[in-house]
Amino acid sequence: MTVPVTGATILGGIAGPDLSPSERDFFREADPWGFILFARNVDTPDRLRRLTQDLRESVGRDAPVLVDQEGGRVQRLRAPNWTDWSDPRRQAAAGERAVWLTHYLMGRELADCGIDTDCAPCLDIAGAATHPFLRNRCLGEDAGTVARLGRVAADGLLQAGVLPVIKHLPGHGRAQVDSHHDLPVIDAPLAEIEASDFAPFRALADLPLAMTAHVRLSAVDDAPATASGRVIALIRERIGFDGLLMTDDIGMKALSGTHGERAAAAIRAGCDVVLSCNETLPEMERIVAASGRLTPAAAARADRALRQRGQAQDHDAAALRAELAQLLLG
Repeated sequence: MTVPVTGATILGGIAGPDLSPSERDFFREADPWGFILFARNVDTPDRLRRLTQDLRESVGRDAPVLVDQEGGRVQRLRAPNWTDWSDPRRQAAAGERAVWLTHYLMGRELADCGIDTDCAPCLDIAGAATHPFLRNRCLGEDAGTVARLGRVAADGLLQAGVLPVIKHLPGHGRAQVDSHHDLPVIDAPLAEIEASDFAPFRALADLPLAMTAHVRLSAVDDAPATASGRVIALIRERIGFDGLLMTDDIGMKALSGTHGERAAAAIRAGCDVVLSCNETLPEMERIVAASGRLTPAAAARADRALRQRGQAQDHDAAALRAELAQLLLG
């Protein structure tokens, strides 16, 4: 199979629930590797199905369509048309089966609308100082629990026919500020971080897709992980992740410089794909120009990832929902 050498971007600057002619023309020219959707793009199931179809048609291939659907505060598809899921912390408290059920059922809802990739699970370890923006998105407070439940969550999504994206490498749990607004600085020794923060990612390094953290590891580099060749080397060599590595949102304020400069720095550091979530068309044009095309190595990783998209295993959804409700009550 010939690997299509598409643009090294995932674009999410779609303004609303329908693809405009200008957006369609831009995506056809930019040819991003994939797309990411947000609440502003979600209306009815039929309208969302049409949008995911239109996005793929704009690039002429079965491009991945991503969303952040973790449960709790971070979920883009909500009631009344979709389920409001419990946050990962509550899922974890209800046990492995509740985690699997949530992610399987969540994945089935996504796949039904043409969304084939979920930016979940978080493999960050919650600690006493973890910023509230992340804490209830974590599956546990120790590496073993997070790795175990993270595997269960990923398996649930995969059995629903949806690719998981593990995040945020090499670990965001020690962050005490919100990277949407500031750059978290992690001052712990590298040996300590390797022994704990790296461990869940190392345990799930066989999965196809991952997302970086906009955090600075002061023991390694002054640059944020997303733009640090030294940190990306640790992700590849010490964690052992050889799947497609995407940035967290390039528009977050933890990063500095223009959007184009941020994108170029991430690709230069060794990220495969730049994630652009809320930019205007002119901003996306600059990001696309700075990101370039997928390298041969990145294209091969992208192809391996998409080959893992599969048919959902068919289970009695009503029975599974009833079981999940009982587990969450307990």
